[in-house]
Amino acid sequence: MQDGSFENPVDAADQLLEAGRADEAIALLAPLVELSRGGLVARLLLARAFDLAGRSSEAIALAQETAGLYPDIAETSLAYGAVLLASENLPDAIAQLQRALRLESENAEARYLLGCAWLDAGEPEQALAAFSRLSADDMPQLSDRIAEAEAMQLRPRSDAGYVRHLFDQFSGDYDERMLGQLAYRAPQTLRELAQFVIPGETGLAVLDLGCGTGLSGAAFRDRAEHLTGLDLSPAMLEKARARGAYDTLITGDIERGLGEALYDLVIAADTLVYLGDLNATMKAVAAALKPSGFFLFTTEAKEGEDFELGPKRRWRHSESYLRGLAAQHGFDIAGFMTCVPRHEANVPVPGFAVALRKIR
Repeated sequence: MQDGSFENPVDAADQLLEAGRADEAIALLAPLVELSRGGLVARLLLARAFDLAGRSSEAIALAQETAGLYPDIAETSLAYGAVLLASENLPDAIAQLQRALRLESENAEARYLLGCAWLDAGEPEQALAAFSRLSADDMPQLSDRIAEAEAMQLRPRSDAGYVRHLFDQFSGDYDERMLGQLAYRAPQTLRELAQFVIPGETGLAVLDLGCGTGLSGAAFRDRAEHLTGLDLSPAMLEKARARGAYDTLITGDIERGLGEALYDLVIAADTLVYLGDLNATMKAVAAALKPSGFFLFTTEAKEGEDFELGPKRRWRHSESYLRGLAAQHGFDIAGFMTCVPRHEANVPVPGFAVALRKIR
């Protein structure tokens, strides 16, 4: 500090951080840590300073190293989890915060951040379970986060954070899991439906909604002059990029509009199961299609009317709901058939494969 009131550089750095002067704190702490001086406190403060200064990769690297050096101290896992959460690395953040609580079950900050991580991941029930053991007196923002979680439970779609978190987690072995354990064949089903409604047409501008690792892109590559994939999960898009089927890959949410490009064909294989109310999606797809363009998709089937959330947190849609929605958004039905897009526990999942043609 300028007045020299702090002889201990660790104390001085702590005060600098409280004043929002992260760069100055780094200048004090980095030499100490480099020389293995200042101990655990200096390391934790420096990781926090890196994070506050926007140097997230350095914050994560130091917090990870510190957690390895002090594996039995809850504060190291808490600090590591906090910087992972700030960088939106939700699966690893959750794991570290859970570890901190195993080491110190009454650590309120770790429990609050765990609830925040579950909320960012779109898991309101898990978030509320964490928040329920905290007091608003200790966490001023707790009531706002609880209200956010409760509102999330009422939304007619799976939260975008949940979908991204889910598929980031599964990206490593997604193809093996889907094609092996779940006998997934939604892309092939849509390919067969396309053969029926647009037989032999090639040179198409195609948009693959929820493209994942690119299984649908591979199925439609020979029909496309330009193939675009859109997905919420950056980890899944990396797998799709490695597959090499797509000309363009976009990180995005299908309900927030699909850009300015126009397409001959939009496909969505096993994607609409994460959306309950499909009005926003139908509107976005209609706007993205050329006149007489086609929208081909699979859903899980519901008997009766409307839509419902199934036990696996996947939405089911009724035939009457899909037909009514198509007419409302300017589509006619070019094809509608029952199918089995995947299996669960070796049991076929009833579904629909639908082809809509834009008429206005």
